[in-house]
Amino acid sequence: AAMAMALGAGKQAALMAPTSILAEQHYRGISASLERTPGEQRPVVALLTSAVPASEREGIYRGMADGSVDIVIGTHALIQQGVDFHDLALVVIDEQHRFGVEQRAALRGKGTNPHLLVMTATPIPRTLALTLYADLDLSIIDEKPAGRQEIKTYMLAPKERPRALSFIESQLEKGRQAFVVHPLVEASDKLDARSAVEAYEEFQQIFYKHRVCLLHGRMRP
Repeated sequence: AAMAMALGAGKQAALMAPTSILAEQHYRGISASLERTPGEQRPVVALLTSAVPASEREGIYRGMADGSVDIVIGTHALIQQGVDFHDLALVVIDEQHRFGVEQRAALRGKGTNPHLLVMTATPIPRTLALTLYADLDLSIIDEKPAGRQEIKTYMLAPKERPRALSFIESQLEKGRQAFVVHPLVEASDKLDARSAVEAYEEFQQIFYKHRVCLLHGRMRP
């Protein structure tokens, strides 16, 4: 909504997210929302990440500089040298705790004192200090998204592991999905914790009727 207001004033807006996946999610969601804006002129929304081919990236740079791109959504690629805006009026930083102070300032410096909206669900000490001493105006989203189902959380003891696996199997049989998060990618000599690689190999045997996949941060995009 804030971005739409900036566009309505003939200005540009930018959103910076910490990962390419999150930036792409925002790009799809914001593009779909702005498709429904009234009038014949549809806002031009661009995605700028390291995965964008160099030829396409150059075109986005030109559009940002000459004003033909209205909104740009990206990662750290937004704060690189040579990235300029025609008239940047609003900067939105998602997961702001994932960026350093200088990185956030660098994006804001791409415009002439643009409005700044920072978003986080992880209030780090600096964020708390900024809100506590009124350096930031605070908006709190404390309602569930429309259609969000109730989340039920259970804690099981290690000896109840078979019960958890049985529950997962029952959900898979109903056509649902499950994901299991582990603190390590691979087994460690220093930490007594299960790894994702070990669990993957085990779950392939346990859930042999279903497709089991492994996903971690060391994989190529």
